This record gives sequence, structure tokens and C-alpha cells, in this order.
Amino acid sequence: LCFPFHDLTTGGLFAEPDVTIVSGLKDMVVFEGDDVTFRCQVSHENARDVEWKLQDVALQNNEMNEISVEKGKIHTLTLRKVTEQDIGTITFRVGPHTSTA
Repeated sequence: LCFPFHDLTTGGLFAEPDVTIVSGLKDMVVFEGDDVTFRCQVSHENARDVEWKLQDVALQNNEMNEISVEKGKIHTLTLRKVTEQDIGTITFRVGPHTSTA
């Protein structure tokens, strides 16, 4: 007796919701040597394809730049001990949406 064996594969296509910016960045004035924090709120939790830039240079989470997410939707960037070289435009991007300060 021989029984045909068939592999059964299931799957699906799940579209991620279009994450938009609910509350954008605000301009900040800070003294040299101080820390400064920028916040941007997005429409959905666990947003992927998120990027922070300073003068078009992508920022990474390290000892000088703290990148985090609060309450799932509020993305924050803290620049530690800013100097004159940090003067410029901060950009937050999620997917095709951007906010600058």
C-alpha cells in the first residue's frame, strides 16, 4: 500500500499599516555642553523603517546619541553634551514621512 504524501504549506500576506507622524519635532535652543532631547510621535506602535539624522548624517545609538522609544509610539533622540558642531537640522523619518527641526 502506498499513500501519496503532500506537503501542506500555509501562509499569508500581511500588510503593515501606514505609519504616519502624529506630532512632529520642535526646534530647540540649548547651551553648549548640555543635553537636548527631540521627540516625534507616530501613529502606530512598533514602527519599523525609522531613522534619525543630523545634517543628513544617519545617527546610531551610542554614548553621544541616545535613541529610544517611549510608550511604543514616541521616538526620542537625546544628543549628549552638544557642541557647535552639532548645530544643524535634525530629521526624523518613518517610511516616507519626515519631520525636521
